[in-house]
Amino acid sequence: MKHFRPYSLDQRLLLAPDLREWLPKEHLASFVSDVVEEMDLSVLLKRMVRQDGRGGDRYHPAMLLKLLIYGYCTGRTSSRRIETATYDDVAFRVLSGDQHPDHDTIADFRRQYLTELAALFVQVLVLCQKAGLVKLGHVSLDGTKIKANASKHKAMSYGRMGEAEKKLQEQVNALLAEAEQKDSDEDARYGKGKRIDELPEELRTRQGRLSKIRAAKAALEQEAKDKAKQQAEEAKSKNAERQGKPGKKHTVPDVDAAKPEDNAQKNFTDPESRIMLDGASKAFVQGYNSQIVVDSAHQVIVALNVVQQSNDKQQLVPMLEAVRATIGANPEKLSADAGYFSDAAIGAAEASGVKLYVPPDRHKHGAELPASTGAQTRADVMREKLRTDDGRDIYKMRKAIVEPVFGQIKEARGFRRFSLRGLQNVRGEWALVCLAHNLLKLFKYGGEQQLCGA
Repeated sequence: MKHFRPYSLDQRLLLAPDLREWLPKEHLASFVSDVVEEMDLSVLLKRMVRQDGRGGDRYHPAMLLKLLIYGYCTGRTSSRRIETATYDDVAFRVLSGDQHPDHDTIADFRRQYLTELAALFVQVLVLCQKAGLVKLGHVSLDGTKIKANASKHKAMSYGRMGEAEKKLQEQVNALLAEAEQKDSDEDARYGKGKRIDELPEELRTRQGRLSKIRAAKAALEQEAKDKAKQQAEEAKSKNAERQGKPGKKHTVPDVDAAKPEDNAQKNFTDPESRIMLDGASKAFVQGYNSQIVVDSAHQVIVALNVVQQSNDKQQLVPMLEAVRATIGANPEKLSADAGYFSDAAIGAAEASGVKLYVPPDRHKHGAELPASTGAQTRADVMREKLRTDDGRDIYKMRKAIVEPVFGQIKEARGFRRFSLRGLQNVRGEWALVCLAHNLLKLFKYGGEQQLCGA
């Protein structure tokens, strides 16, 4: 006859008075807590202290920060899920010190102090450097499409906006005429002076939609003028350089006449997001183009950004500048796919002394690279460079350096959609995502010893 261990829900359990003893010393939550304690939070603390002395005591920013970072590390980025976890999950309960901030408090903390939270990315990166996880020998640049906190079905093209604006205006005019007729009838029946507290629901709804459409149209028209202005300045600059030389001059666009294309779209939920083709799923998403530069030594992210452009053509130089801003030095080598190649970008990046491995042509992974045309343009020089044994060996590592990082972020931690809206906000949230990724690398590769020795 088998014997079972005693089991009773009436069993009394005396827990350790120190909550940190509820978890193993090597637990990720303990590591997150230690890292946050090492951070300089003076800027955040200064912003959170009320100068007028009014209001009740606030939750400590270190505690809220620990909850957020651990949430991003474990794939729980929703403020509601984090609130629930402070009751249900031992690790969250330990980090909160058995306090239970509600989801509004957590969400407000993330939104109001996003700039200060995003700046902490650099502090974690410095810890990774001290731990020897960043070498800057070979870095790889790539981007991925992350969905916006908005549905692509809430977007409308410029052409449809004009049609919808006209139709809604007609409906609003008809409803206003109907309301005016009703008022006249009621005045005749009951006498003048009847109070009208608000517009009819139907009229308010249509006027609200009309207002949103007009605002979206105005934004698209301004974007078209800004783009035309930039193109005009570039054309004038190129024409000035070619002054006195043979050849056709560049056409200078008329800024005042610039109009959006009929298929140019604007989303009503998050107007700063864009319709983009997701290369992985081959489907169009409403989202942002999230960029990272990853160091080959331990897949630590050394630079990041979020842009609205669907393609990566203009991102090579800004991302190299971002590496210098966060690390203070250039990498020795940088690899990126063909989407980053442009003659101007390659020239500017090589001028900084970085060895580039960026093919001018798209080709299947493992396929033979195209041969030079013999013209000795930057594209031809790059083709020849990538056909050498050294160039081929370096470039083939690109996918093994940067693409697994996107897999870890999207698959392992389930981050596929931003919680916040607006370009600056999603940039801040992307910094939190990348901070959590680097902290996990630090945790995996002996960061605890580095912290203890610091």
